[in-house]
Amino acid sequence: MLQQLNHLMDYIETHLTEEISGKDISRIVGLSDYHFKRMFSYMAGMSLSEYIKNRRLSVANVELINGARVTDIAYKYGFQSIEGFSRAFREWSGFLPSEVTKNKIQKSFPKFLFFIDIRGGISMEFKIEKKEKFNIVGVSKRVPIQFEGVNHAILELAQSITEQQRNEMHQLADLYPHQVLNVSYEFDEGFLEEKGNLTHMIGFATTKENTFDDLEQLSIEESLWAIFPNQGPFPVTLQETTAKIYSEWLPSSGYEAADIPGISFTKHNGTSENVYSEIWMPVRKKIEINSAD
Repeated sequence: MLQQLNHLMDYIETHLTEEISGKDISRIVGLSDYHFKRMFSYMAGMSLSEYIKNRRLSVANVELINGARVTDIAYKYGFQSIEGFSRAFREWSGFLPSEVTKNKIQKSFPKFLFFIDIRGGISMEFKIEKKEKFNIVGVSKRVPIQFEGVNHAILELAQSITEQQRNEMHQLADLYPHQVLNVSYEFDEGFLEEKGNLTHMIGFATTKENTFDDLEQLSIEESLWAIFPNQGPFPVTLQETTAKIYSEWLPSSGYEAADIPGISFTKHNGTSENVYSEIWMPVRKKIEINSAD
Protein backbone atom coordinates (compact mmCIF):
# COMPACT_ATOMS: atom_id res chain seq x y z
CA MET A 1 0.00 0.00 0.00
CA LEU A 2 2.89 2.40 0.72
CA GLN A 3 4.08 2.01 -2.87
CA GLN A 4 0.62 2.81 -4.23
CA LEU A 5 0.22 5.83 -1.92
CA ASN A 6 3.54 7.33 -2.98
CA HIS A 7 2.82 6.55 -6.62
CA LEU A 8 -0.43 8.50 -6.27
CA MET A 9 1.46 11.45 -4.76
CA ASP A 10 3.81 11.39 -7.79
CA TYR A 11 0.83 11.16 -10.14
CA ILE A 12 -0.83 14.17 -8.49
CA GLU A 13 2.38 16.19 -8.85
CA THR A 14 2.53 15.61 -12.60
CA HIS A 15 -1.21 16.31 -13.07
CA LEU A 16 -1.75 19.37 -10.87
CA THR A 17 -3.08 21.38 -13.81
CA GLU A 18 -5.55 18.66 -14.83
CA GLU A 19 -8.67 17.13 -13.33
CA ILE A 20 -7.78 14.10 -11.21
CA SER A 21 -10.70 11.71 -11.35
CA GLY A 22 -11.85 9.05 -8.92
CA LYS A 23 -11.18 6.50 -11.67
CA ASP A 24 -7.52 7.59 -11.79
CA ILE A 25 -7.25 7.27 -8.02
CA SER A 26 -8.84 3.80 -7.93
CA ARG A 27 -6.54 2.56 -10.70
CA ILE A 28 -3.41 3.67 -8.89
CA VAL A 29 -4.18 2.64 -5.30
CA GLY A 30 -6.34 -0.40 -6.02
CA LEU A 31 -9.23 0.75 -3.82
CA SER A 32 -12.59 2.30 -4.59
CA ASP A 33 -12.50 6.10 -4.75
CA TYR A 34 -14.93 6.35 -1.82
CA HIS A 35 -12.99 4.09 0.55
CA PHE A 36 -9.56 5.42 -0.40
CA LYS A 37 -10.59 9.03 0.21
CA ARG A 38 -11.92 8.06 3.63
CA MET A 39 -8.69 6.22 4.46
CA PHE A 40 -6.56 9.13 3.20
CA SER A 41 -8.49 11.57 5.37
CA TYR A 42 -7.74 9.58 8.52
CA MET A 43 -4.08 9.04 7.58
CA ALA A 44 -3.28 12.57 6.45
CA GLY A 45 -5.52 14.65 8.70
CA MET A 46 -7.12 16.31 5.68
CA SER A 47 -9.17 15.28 2.69
CA LEU A 48 -7.52 14.34 -0.60
CA SER A 49 -9.22 17.27 -2.35
CA GLU A 50 -7.82 19.65 0.27
CA TYR A 51 -4.33 18.19 -0.21
CA ILE A 52 -4.54 18.65 -3.99
CA LYS A 53 -5.80 22.23 -3.60
CA ASN A 54 -2.95 23.06 -1.18
CA ARG A 55 -0.35 21.63 -3.55
CA ARG A 56 -1.79 23.63 -6.46
CA LEU A 57 -1.71 26.83 -4.43
CA SER A 58 1.83 26.13 -3.24
CA VAL A 59 3.11 25.66 -6.79
CA ALA A 60 1.08 28.70 -7.92
CA ASN A 61 2.82 30.73 -5.21
CA VAL A 62 6.23 29.90 -6.70
CA GLU A 63 5.07 30.81 -10.20
CA LEU A 64 3.66 34.15 -9.01
CA ILE A 65 7.00 35.02 -7.39
CA ASN A 66 8.68 34.19 -10.69
CA GLY A 67 6.51 36.70 -12.54
CA ALA A 68 3.54 34.69 -13.82
CA ARG A 69 0.29 36.63 -14.37
CA VAL A 70 -2.51 36.06 -11.86
CA THR A 71 -5.01 35.47 -14.67
CA ASP A 72 -2.87 32.75 -16.26
CA ILE A 73 -2.24 31.00 -12.95
CA ALA A 74 -5.90 31.06 -11.92
CA TYR A 75 -7.06 29.21 -15.03
CA LYS A 76 -3.98 26.99 -15.21
CA TYR A 77 -4.81 25.44 -11.83
CA GLY A 78 -8.49 24.89 -12.52
CA PHE A 79 -10.18 27.89 -10.90
CA GLN A 80 -13.29 29.17 -12.64
CA SER A 81 -12.50 32.84 -12.05
CA ILE A 82 -9.74 35.18 -10.89
CA GLU A 83 -11.92 36.12 -7.90
CA GLY A 84 -12.28 32.47 -6.88
CA PHE A 85 -8.54 31.90 -7.15
CA SER A 86 -7.72 35.08 -5.22
CA ARG A 87 -10.13 34.14 -2.43
CA ALA A 88 -8.77 30.59 -2.14
CA PHE A 89 -5.18 31.84 -2.27
CA ARG A 90 -5.78 34.40 0.46
CA GLU A 91 -7.52 31.83 2.69
CA TRP A 92 -4.52 29.54 2.25
CA SER A 93 -1.62 32.00 2.50
CA GLY A 94 -3.04 35.09 4.19
CA PHE A 95 -2.11 37.27 1.20
CA LEU A 96 -3.63 38.20 -2.13
CA PRO A 97 -1.84 36.92 -5.25
CA SER A 98 -0.99 40.51 -6.22
CA GLU A 99 0.73 41.02 -2.85
CA VAL A 100 2.81 37.88 -3.38
CA THR A 101 3.84 39.05 -6.85
CA LYS A 102 4.80 42.50 -5.58
CA ASN A 103 6.51 41.59 -2.29
CA LYS A 104 7.84 38.11 -3.19
CA ILE A 105 6.08 36.52 -0.20
CA GLN A 106 6.35 32.75 -0.23
CA LYS A 107 4.43 30.06 1.59
CA SER A 108 4.95 26.39 0.84
CA PHE A 109 2.99 23.19 1.27
CA PRO A 110 5.32 20.23 0.62
CA LYS A 111 4.37 17.13 -1.30
CA PHE A 112 3.34 14.25 0.97
CA LEU A 113 5.57 11.20 1.34
CA PHE A 114 4.19 8.11 3.06
CA PHE A 115 6.46 5.82 5.07
CA ILE A 116 6.17 3.30 7.89
CA ASP A 117 6.29 4.93 11.32
CA ILE A 118 6.44 2.32 14.06
CA ARG A 119 5.13 3.65 17.35
CA GLY A 120 4.33 2.20 20.73
CA GLY A 121 3.41 -1.34 19.72
CA ILE A 122 -0.31 -0.89 20.45
CA SER A 123 -2.20 -3.84 18.93
CA MET A 124 -5.77 -3.81 17.64
CA GLU A 125 -8.09 -6.65 18.53
CA PHE A 126 -10.25 -7.84 15.64
CA LYS A 127 -11.75 -10.92 14.03
CA ILE A 128 -12.84 -11.73 10.49
CA GLU A 129 -16.29 -13.28 10.30
CA LYS A 130 -18.57 -14.23 7.43
CA LYS A 131 -22.20 -13.21 7.81
CA GLU A 132 -25.04 -14.38 5.61
CA LYS A 133 -27.44 -11.82 4.17
CA PHE A 134 -29.55 -10.22 6.89
CA ASN A 135 -31.88 -7.28 7.43
CA ILE A 136 -31.88 -4.34 9.78
CA VAL A 137 -35.31 -3.08 10.80
CA GLY A 138 -35.72 0.25 12.53
CA VAL A 139 -36.00 3.97 11.86
CA SER A 140 -33.75 6.28 9.86
CA LYS A 141 -33.13 9.96 9.24
CA ARG A 142 -30.83 12.23 7.26
CA VAL A 143 -28.42 13.74 9.80
CA PRO A 144 -25.42 16.11 9.60
CA ILE A 145 -22.03 14.47 9.14
CA GLN A 146 -20.00 14.77 12.34
CA PHE A 147 -16.70 13.00 13.09
CA GLU A 148 -16.23 13.93 16.75
CA GLY A 149 -18.43 14.30 19.80
CA VAL A 150 -22.11 13.44 20.25
CA ASN A 151 -24.22 13.87 17.11
CA HIS A 152 -27.35 15.49 18.53
CA ALA A 153 -29.39 14.72 15.39
CA ILE A 154 -28.75 11.00 15.97
CA LEU A 155 -29.63 11.45 19.63
CA GLU A 156 -32.91 13.08 18.61
CA LEU A 157 -33.62 10.17 16.24
CA ALA A 158 -33.11 7.70 19.10
CA GLN A 159 -35.37 9.72 21.39
CA SER A 160 -38.11 9.80 18.72
CA ILE A 161 -38.54 6.01 18.74
CA THR A 162 -41.91 5.15 20.26
CA GLU A 163 -42.61 2.34 22.71
CA GLN A 164 -44.62 0.60 19.99
CA GLN A 165 -41.67 0.75 17.57
CA ARG A 166 -39.35 -0.64 20.24
CA ASN A 167 -41.69 -3.57 20.86
CA GLU A 168 -41.97 -4.26 17.13
CA MET A 169 -38.18 -4.19 16.67
CA HIS A 170 -37.74 -6.63 19.56
CA GLN A 171 -40.32 -8.98 18.01
CA LEU A 172 -38.25 -9.15 14.82
CA ALA A 173 -34.74 -9.18 16.34
CA ASP A 174 -33.28 -12.68 16.18
CA LEU A 175 -29.57 -12.09 15.46
CA TYR A 176 -26.52 -11.07 17.50
CA PRO A 177 -26.11 -8.71 19.29
CA HIS A 178 -29.88 -8.68 19.99
CA GLN A 179 -29.68 -4.96 20.70
CA VAL A 180 -29.68 -1.59 18.93
CA LEU A 181 -27.36 -1.22 15.91
CA ASN A 182 -26.23 2.06 14.34
CA VAL A 183 -25.83 2.10 10.57
CA SER A 184 -24.59 5.06 8.51
CA TYR A 185 -24.77 5.18 4.70
CA GLU A 186 -25.63 7.39 1.69
CA PHE A 187 -22.98 9.99 2.53
CA ASP A 188 -23.10 13.35 0.74
CA GLU A 189 -20.20 14.32 -1.53
CA GLY A 190 -18.48 16.55 1.03
CA PHE A 191 -18.40 14.03 3.86
CA LEU A 192 -14.58 14.04 4.15
CA GLU A 193 -14.67 17.77 4.88
CA GLU A 194 -17.38 17.04 7.48
CA LYS A 195 -19.96 18.70 5.22
CA GLY A 196 -23.43 17.61 4.22
CA ASN A 197 -25.53 14.74 5.53
CA LEU A 198 -25.78 10.98 5.72
CA THR A 199 -28.59 8.52 6.37
CA HIS A 200 -28.44 7.02 9.85
CA MET A 201 -30.52 4.01 10.85
CA ILE A 202 -31.15 2.79 14.37
CA GLY A 203 -32.48 -0.76 14.44
CA PHE A 204 -32.03 -4.46 15.11
CA ALA A 205 -30.52 -7.29 13.04
CA THR A 206 -32.92 -9.95 11.87
CA THR A 207 -33.40 -12.79 9.41
CA LYS A 208 -37.08 -11.85 9.16
CA GLU A 209 -38.88 -9.47 6.80
CA ASN A 210 -40.36 -6.30 8.24
CA THR A 211 -44.16 -6.43 8.50
CA PHE A 212 -44.71 -3.17 10.38
CA ASP A 213 -45.76 0.06 8.64
CA ASP A 214 -43.93 2.32 11.10
CA LEU A 215 -40.53 0.60 10.65
CA GLU A 216 -38.09 0.60 7.74
CA GLN A 217 -35.95 -2.25 6.44
CA LEU A 218 -32.36 -2.18 5.18
CA SER A 219 -30.99 -5.33 3.53
CA ILE A 220 -27.32 -6.14 4.17
CA GLU A 221 -25.72 -8.42 1.59
CA GLU A 222 -23.63 -11.47 2.51
CA SER A 223 -20.09 -10.38 3.31
CA LEU A 224 -16.94 -10.86 5.28
CA TRP A 225 -16.77 -8.50 8.26
CA ALA A 226 -13.80 -7.23 10.23
CA ILE A 227 -15.13 -6.82 13.76
CA PHE A 228 -13.32 -4.52 16.19
CA PRO A 229 -14.29 -4.60 19.88
CA ASN A 230 -13.30 -1.56 21.93
CA GLN A 231 -13.90 -0.31 25.44
CA GLY A 232 -13.45 3.10 27.03
CA PRO A 233 -15.00 6.58 27.23
CA PHE A 234 -17.93 7.03 24.82
CA PRO A 235 -17.97 8.27 22.06
CA VAL A 236 -14.23 9.10 22.01
CA THR A 237 -12.99 5.49 22.03
CA LEU A 238 -15.41 4.46 19.28
CA GLN A 239 -14.34 7.39 17.08
CA GLU A 240 -10.61 6.85 17.72
CA THR A 241 -10.95 3.15 16.87
CA THR A 242 -12.67 4.06 13.59
CA ALA A 243 -9.78 6.38 12.71
CA LYS A 244 -7.21 3.66 13.51
CA ILE A 245 -9.08 1.13 11.36
CA TYR A 246 -8.78 3.37 8.30
CA SER A 247 -5.34 4.85 8.95
CA GLU A 248 -3.46 1.86 10.41
CA TRP A 249 -5.29 -1.46 10.05
CA LEU A 250 -6.80 -1.26 6.56
CA PRO A 251 -3.63 -0.26 4.63
CA SER A 252 -1.68 -3.25 6.00
CA SER A 253 -4.44 -5.84 6.44
CA GLY A 254 -4.67 -7.41 2.99
CA TYR A 255 -8.36 -6.44 2.94
CA GLU A 256 -10.28 -3.56 1.43
CA ALA A 257 -13.59 -2.10 2.52
CA ALA A 258 -16.63 -3.48 0.67
CA ASP A 259 -19.42 -1.21 -0.58
CA ILE A 260 -21.84 -2.20 2.16
CA PRO A 261 -22.98 0.03 5.05
CA GLY A 262 -20.78 -0.21 8.12
CA ILE A 263 -22.35 -1.06 11.48
CA SER A 264 -21.60 -0.37 15.13
CA PHE A 265 -23.28 -0.98 18.45
CA THR A 266 -22.67 0.17 21.98
CA LYS A 267 -23.66 -1.46 25.26
CA HIS A 268 -24.64 1.52 27.40
CA ASN A 269 -24.35 0.82 31.11
CA GLY A 270 -25.49 4.10 32.59
CA THR A 271 -22.06 5.76 32.45
CA SER A 272 -20.01 7.03 29.51
CA GLU A 273 -16.62 6.38 31.14
CA ASN A 274 -16.09 2.68 30.32
CA VAL A 275 -18.42 1.60 27.53
CA TYR A 276 -18.13 -1.54 25.35
CA SER A 277 -18.66 -1.07 21.60
CA GLU A 278 -18.08 -3.03 18.39
CA ILE A 279 -17.38 -1.68 14.90
CA TRP A 280 -18.26 -3.95 11.98
CA MET A 281 -16.48 -3.13 8.73
CA PRO A 282 -17.55 -5.08 5.62
CA VAL A 283 -14.40 -6.24 3.81
CA ARG A 284 -13.14 -8.39 0.97
CA LYS A 285 -9.73 -9.79 0.16
CA LYS A 286 -7.70 -7.17 -1.63
CA ILE A 287 -6.85 -7.87 -5.26
CA GLU A 288 -3.60 -6.22 -6.33
CA ILE A 289 -4.10 -3.95 -9.33
CA ASN A 290 -1.34 -2.91 -11.70
CA SER A 291 -0.76 0.76 -10.81
CA ALA A 292 1.31 1.76 -13.85
CA ASP A 293 0.42 5.10 -15.46
